[in-house]
Amino acid sequence: MEYKNIAVGLDIGTTKIVAMIGAYNEYGKVEILGIGRAKSLGVHRGVVNNITQTIQSIQAAVQDAETQTSMKIKEVVVGIAGQHIRSLQHSDYITRSNSEAVIDPKDIEKLVSQVYKLAMLPGEEIIHVLPQEYKVDGQPEIKEPIGMYGGRLEANFHVVVGQLSSIRNVGRCIKSAGLELAEITLEPLASADAVLSQEEKEAGVALIDIGGGTTDLAIFKDGIIRHTAVIPFGGNVITEDIKEGCSIIEKQAELLKIKFGSAWPGENKENEIVSIPGLRGRDPKEITLKNLSKIIHARVVEIIEQVYLEIKNYGHEEQKKKLIAGIVLTGGGAQLKHLKQLVEYITGMDTRIGFPNEHLAGDSDSEATSPVYATAVGLLMNALENSRHKYVEIPGKESPQSAEEKPLTKVEHEPQKPIRRNFLERWSEKFRDFLDNAE
Repeated sequence: MEYKNIAVGLDIGTTKIVAMIGAYNEYGKVEILGIGRAKSLGVHRGVVNNITQTIQSIQAAVQDAETQTSMKIKEVVVGIAGQHIRSLQHSDYITRSNSEAVIDPKDIEKLVSQVYKLAMLPGEEIIHVLPQEYKVDGQPEIKEPIGMYGGRLEANFHVVVGQLSSIRNVGRCIKSAGLELAEITLEPLASADAVLSQEEKEAGVALIDIGGGTTDLAIFKDGIIRHTAVIPFGGNVITEDIKEGCSIIEKQAELLKIKFGSAWPGENKENEIVSIPGLRGRDPKEITLKNLSKIIHARVVEIIEQVYLEIKNYGHEEQKKKLIAGIVLTGGGAQLKHLKQLVEYITGMDTRIGFPNEHLAGDSDSEATSPVYATAVGLLMNALENSRHKYVEIPGKESPQSAEEKPLTKVEHEPQKPIRRNFLERWSEKFRDFLDNAE
């Protein structure tokens, strides 16, 4: 089958780096063509702290994906997370010179670009400006002002801010790995695209993405993003606690967590014991599953309580802001046994595990629909959606062309949301220029 619209999402996580190549099939669903993965070295709590190792890991993941698909990756959409991410609410307005003309996309672009000029703390950069509701001449709760008459256009914005140095470091790694950076997207937003349905976003839902180094939160209500947060704890701190608590090495702690771990201590009987081989001629260690789940439980409760605090900060207890669809858990950490029940117990909110199959083709590989790949699938969707012109080299097996003359597939998409994209394109361009000049 000949694919035209091919794109790549690159998830730079704390534990793994995933390069996902995909395309739209004839039904408009996302078909995954290849998943390249590599162990992530040089990323700590979602932030790059070793450039050289991160570049090597990115190259390994990309090569893996290229080998699977016989394609050459040139451009990627990358996710950003980490404890430096914060979000804020901001209101802004413009006064239109001609109130006799209807509001058009240029007016909204002007308003959004005004928000991008907000003065931030030193060393911070605005990553996303997401309009919430608009007001036209004082008339509130307008979702789509284009085509309306009015002199004063006002809007509430959800502004996502990150540390400039961290964003630059990610850009530097991409560039040094021989790739082009198409766009940077906030990881909780990417995960939300992959696992949430439109109905859930309308009803009100909190997406909790438990990764290795961070736990990302995105809250939606009335179909609009209302709150985002990145909590600097994830599955790795649970592994670390098991390692310390049971005096074993990290590899064993990780395996114990995956195979026998449970977030609910009441589940295990006192006499259930697992034996771990000792190091170099030492006696094996015996660990009760009850103790193991007590260690896991204590840390998981801490993570959930931090997330719940953020949900309360958003105002979940107010009637108007109630999250009717409850919580959706995704990411690798969501696979922990009995986590769903524990989250329901602590928060009192309906909870489900989010699998990124909402927009994937029906015959997708079961591995790709695992919660582990939620962010990668979201980034791939983002890449397909946002890139109207993508070039991917497809080696022509039957064509006698030389390596230099391999055909390039040009992809053209109709832009669905031109305003947001224009701005992000411009921001990405500015960022790419900055990287070029920084050399």
